[in-house]
Amino acid sequence: MSVQQLTNKSFTIIAEGFDNPKGLTFDPQGNLYVAEAGTGGDGPSIPSPSGQGNLSYGLSGAICKIENGTIKRVLTGLPSVAFADGSGAAGPHDIKFDSTGKAYIVLGYAANPVFRKSLGNTDLGKIITYVEGNNTWSSIADITNCEALNKIASRDNEVASNPLSLYVDGNRLVVVDAGANSLFSINTDSGDLKLIAEIPQRILINPIFPGAKSQNFDRGHVPPPGAYPQAPPSEVSIQSVPTDVVKGADGAYYVCEFSGFPFPEAGANIYRICDSGEVEVFAQGFTQLIDMAFDADGNLYVLQHMNKSGWKGKADGALIKIAPDGERTTLIEGNGLEMPSALTIGPDGDFYIINRGGRPGIGQIIKVENPTKNIPRSHI
Repeated sequence: MSVQQLTNKSFTIIAEGFDNPKGLTFDPQGNLYVAEAGTGGDGPSIPSPSGQGNLSYGLSGAICKIENGTIKRVLTGLPSVAFADGSGAAGPHDIKFDSTGKAYIVLGYAANPVFRKSLGNTDLGKIITYVEGNNTWSSIADITNCEALNKIASRDNEVASNPLSLYVDGNRLVVVDAGANSLFSINTDSGDLKLIAEIPQRILINPIFPGAKSQNFDRGHVPPPGAYPQAPPSEVSIQSVPTDVVKGADGAYYVCEFSGFPFPEAGANIYRICDSGEVEVFAQGFTQLIDMAFDADGNLYVLQHMNKSGWKGKADGALIKIAPDGERTTLIEGNGLEMPSALTIGPDGDFYIINRGGRPGIGQIIKVENPTKNIPRSHI
């Protein structure tokens, strides 16, 4: 494997002022949509899995359409949970369209499934669909309450369910649950919901834990300082925390991972999962991966949320290209790319990225020019 570094490219801000934007995509007509997780509300609260406080419920989630740089919220009142300051939000996490233009939305949850009933009749943890214009939606699948996830929860009392992203594969939706470390499928014709695969935990050798000067970059993911071992063990088991799924030209699904606490640098993998559910490592050596996209030539683009372990307080992220032969090229790193949370390739061949994702009020959509889109294929 070889690695190249391109000169950092500037980007264009398409829109800004989002509350915890998590996912973005283009519809078949070329319109750009964003899933905005919201800021929770003043409703009932549930404990955060990190042990750093409670997440409060509200209806501040939304689906946004970007029109000439203006944010138009086309679906509002969607469920959301967050800390009191609006951070650590879960709600609308992703939106994708099928070939007919029908929209599917992932609503996250980010907590133990047993607590959801205390929020009342909520669609958190479900997949919904809607028709633009009437501000109503309907649920088509309940990821957080599915039988397979309940079996996972029965083995691990600390399990959380957090549906995070989806891929539309004909009449099949493939959904990543970052909390349950699992990949699910939903048949849009029958409604059947099945577990495709569980991403296994891994043993981290000689882990590096936060010190006294560490940064609490996201208390929704990081345990309180009192939970850190005074003398770190030589081995620790960490969860995968899968964050996105795409389909390759070979028919297999590719899943990237954020990796669990303490977020080891160069410790995140990309997995290849065949239809039978067999999981194998496709590529490794990344840090806190958050999203991916294939282009028509088979290049895989991966987005690092942060290039250093999050508790180091360095917000710089990166966009990395993996060519079919395995060669890696860093297209943009830092220089204003801060804690990006989602990636899509536009009809123009350029990259559209959620920047400053996971933060209330300051989320951005940026456009990064694809340096190879106008180069003859033989030169790529």
